[in-house]
Amino acid sequence: MVRLTISLADRTHRALKEAAARQNRSMAAIIEESLRLRGIQPVESAQELVARARRTAGLDAEEAMELALEETRKSRAGR
Repeated sequence: MVRLTISLADRTHRALKEAAARQNRSMAAIIEESLRLRGIQPVESAQELVARARRTAGLDAEEAMELALEETRKSRAGR
């Protein structure tokens, strides 16, 4: 695991700390979840999404990429 130092506004830090206490989770867990929800993932995740789309839909590479982009947009928008 990598350590990272970030600067937050006092209000944001306080809100994060309170949310972590209320949810009985670490601040790091909340930050990691937030990054995943914003679509911040390794490139391997996107490549696997394309491969899965191609396997299940019988699409060519261009069609599979378009489907993957569409699904990623939907996921980021919260559907």
